[in-house]
Amino acid sequence: MNDFFYKKLDAYKIAKEFTIYVYSLLRKYPALEQHAMCDQLRRAVISVPSNIAEGMGRMAIKERIHFLEISYASLNEVLCQLDISEALGYITADELRTAEDMSDRLARVMSGLRKSLNDKVINNE
Repeated sequence: MNDFFYKKLDAYKIAKEFTIYVYSLLRKYPALEQHAMCDQLRRAVISVPSNIAEGMGRMAIKERIHFLEISYASLNEVLCQLDISEALGYITADELRTAEDMSDRLARVMSGLRKSLNDKVINNE
């Protein structure tokens, strides 16, 4: 058995790609934000793929779902902060739109994964 099967999940792959994109945006932020918004964005965005990986490492399906929910919440946090970043002029509207498009795709894939896991819970009850 491959203990690290999360790497094969589309949700993980897209989350990783999204994380790398957000990290690339952070290079543009002013120095005054490096220890404020940038730190918070780093923590939030790295939480997205990390919680997918951690959740898939759990044996209980309900725990897997729980970690997917945490990942989704972190995704929303990142989008909020990027929206504020665009309003402050740290990123462009196009960069925000790209992040939103990536996150929409990720959210759909995560939703499908959650539904699949939830169906397993229902079928095992």
